[in-house]
Amino acid sequence: MYLTKNEERMLDGEEGYAAKKSMEILVALGNIYGAEKLVKIGSVQVAGVSYHNLGNAGLEFLNELAEDGKVKVLTTLNPAGMDLEDWRKLGIDKEFARKQNLVIGAFRKMGIIISCTCTPYFIGNLPRYGEHIAWSESSAVTFANSVIGAKTNREGGPSALAAAFVGKTPCYGLHLEENRVPDIHVNVIARLDKFSDWGALGYCIGKTVQNKIPYITGINDVDLDEIKSFCASVVTFGSKPIFYMKGITPASERYQPPKDKVTIEDRDIREAYASINDDVEEIDFVCIGCPHSSIKEIAKIANLLKNRKISPNTEFWVATSRPMKQLADKRGYTEVIEKAGGKFACDTCMAVAPLKGRFRSIATTSAKGCYYSRHHGIQTKLGSLEECIEAAVRGKWS
Repeated sequence: MYLTKNEERMLDGEEGYAAKKSMEILVALGNIYGAEKLVKIGSVQVAGVSYHNLGNAGLEFLNELAEDGKVKVLTTLNPAGMDLEDWRKLGIDKEFARKQNLVIGAFRKMGIIISCTCTPYFIGNLPRYGEHIAWSESSAVTFANSVIGAKTNREGGPSALAAAFVGKTPCYGLHLEENRVPDIHVNVIARLDKFSDWGALGYCIGKTVQNKIPYITGINDVDLDEIKSFCASVVTFGSKPIFYMKGITPASERYQPPKDKVTIEDRDIREAYASINDDVEEIDFVCIGCPHSSIKEIAKIANLLKNRKISPNTEFWVATSRPMKQLADKRGYTEVIEKAGGKFACDTCMAVAPLKGRFRSIATTSAKGCYYSRHHGIQTKLGSLEECIEAAVRGKWS
């Protein structure tokens, strides 16, 4: 792989330990995937923020990099393992909180914005069309490639952090136009009547295309939150982190539907629900916000919970970024939700918080949330926002 003189100096350690280690990671990746050079990037989204996933070894690695490492581009963080301000109300262990704060301290020392959200495009990290970036959260990567039209591979936590210190990433994979061409046509004739249907659709397409790039037809309209949910599920269940939706996403007009074709029907959506949903009635945990809830979603939650009470046997979380929570405070949504017995879970989410053993069952609007909840040993129910609110109030799935 060709390196500039400045890149060689970093690799030789002339700019310190963090830059040297980062160049070693990037060069190794570039050589593995046949990259010819490094390409400048506009921003980075770093995953691997929760102490639940990092452990002591990860914390030690971050502290080593933070000794002399400073990021060179706009860099934001994925969700942490807890609400950084109100972790006690969410039942987080004190020792876990101490270790998580040490992780955040290391990232802060590097010059990273402590955003702790999987929706960085909502809070200021919004790339332009065609811009090279290095993001590492799967739903955000898919959103960036597909909905925004930026260019990023699905980075690991270490490679994204390395790119932030260098300001560049190896030019391979989805950074190259020839690797962004759709290779399977997915025609959707299924009815999509409720929000959770978009997660179920992502499940169907992801399972069907398996590591291909889908070109999707048959969808005439989709709002931002629906496509956000779809981005999360389609990549979780198998697709590459990019898709084209005819007439909806940018660059879809550049391609014709591939000859290889599959159709998604109503029965496929029903089968997705049957596969995702467990045979459980009692619900002791309801969580909305995977990916993080937008202010529009929070407004809907507040409206559905107005003058109602959540069951004393059920924990209810709204997972979102702190800026969205601050907007909710100003609009009065927070007061309504908390009066009903709900809790805001800022900075964190159901996928990375230490939830194993705490809950038996979860109701959520997120297919991705169901996938990760099962890894925590939690039984899952996927449904509309209305169905999830009803489960929270009654403590049971209708």
